[in-house]
Amino acid sequence: MAALQRGARATVAVSPREAEQARAVRDFLGEHQSGPTAITVGVGAQETLAMPRELAELVVKLVDLVGRGCTVTIGSIPAEVTTTVAAGMLDISRPSLMKLVREQLIPSHKVGSHTRLYSKDVLAYRRAQLERQRKAFRELRALEEEWGALD
Repeated sequence: MAALQRGARATVAVSPREAEQARAVRDFLGEHQSGPTAITVGVGAQETLAMPRELAELVVKLVDLVGRGCTVTIGSIPAEVTTTVAAGMLDISRPSLMKLVREQLIPSHKVGSHTRLYSKDVLAYRRAQLERQRKAFRELRALEEEWGALD
């Protein structure tokens, strides 16, 4: 594994062997997962630490993505964001975001004269939007099957 770090950002290149190892771990976890994943890390034979559940779930997601050959970007998101950052998170224009704010589809608050949004609200809107898109796609597929348009 090769890493290139510039300030707070790091890029890690995964070798084909490491990707194969990630697939093996992913498959193992998939076969044995009946509840929350528990991961224990150790240094030597005596010193071990049980990873917190949230971090263990993050590691499992990373292993899955690496095993599938995906590019993974990890970063922290501030609790509160500007409208420009929120629009970028949703991949929409700032005027479109402000329309959503005016229509109260995304909660916002004022800091002085500036509109701010909580990241958790922006991400919740994005998740809901993706779910609406998935539902619409499933409905479209059902109609295609019903009408025989998949021939």
